[in-house]
Amino acid sequence: MKKFIALVALVLVGASTMLCAQDSRKAERDAERAQRKAQEQAADMAAYQEAIQALKAKEFVLEANQVIFRNGQNSFVTSNTNFVLVNGQKGTVQIAFNTPYPGPNGIGGVTVDGTVSDMQMNMDKRGNVNCSFSIQGIGISAQIFINLTEGNNNATVTVNPNFNSNTLTLSGNLVPLDQSDVFKGRSW
Repeated sequence: MKKFIALVALVLVGASTMLCAQDSRKAERDAERAQRKAQEQAADMAAYQEAIQALKAKEFVLEANQVIFRNGQNSFVTSNTNFVLVNGQKGTVQIAFNTPYPGPNGIGGVTVDGTVSDMQMNMDKRGNVNCSFSIQGIGISAQIFINLTEGNNNATVTVNPNFNSNTLTLSGNLVPLDQSDVFKGRSW
C-alpha cells in the first residue's frame, strides 16, 4: 500500500510539474504574441502619421496592389507600376496590367500626367482621412478621391473622369514620395 501511495504521489507531482511547464510555455507564447502585436500597431501608426504628413505636403504616392473596375470586378496588380502620384502641383495616374501588349505607356497600360488643383483634406472623428483634388492635363481630366483608413497607411483612391463614366478604384498603400519605388512609363 505504501508503494501504491508513493507511486500515486509521484505521478501527481509529475503531472503538476508538466502542467506548470505547459502553462509557463503558453504564457511565454501569449507574451510574445502581445509584444509582436504591439510592435505591428506601432509600425502601422507610424506609417499612418507619415501618410498624413505626405498628404499635407502634397508629396505622396498611392501604390496600388488592386484595381477595382466600375462593374465591381477586380484585378490584383503590381504596386510599382500602378499608382497615383502627387508631387506639389504635378500629378500622375498610371495603370499597367501584366499583358504581352506594351500599351501606350510601354509597360502594358496608360500613364497620364496633369496639374493638381483644388486639393481639400479633412479628417472624421474616427481618424479616417478623406482627400479630394482635380488633375487636368492633355490625357486626363478627372476628380480624385482618396480615403485613408485610421491606424495604418491602407488607402483607396477613386479616379472619376470628367468626360466619361469609366470610374476606377485603386487600393493599396499611401507612402511619402521619397519612400516610393514606382516605375513610370511613357506619359501622354
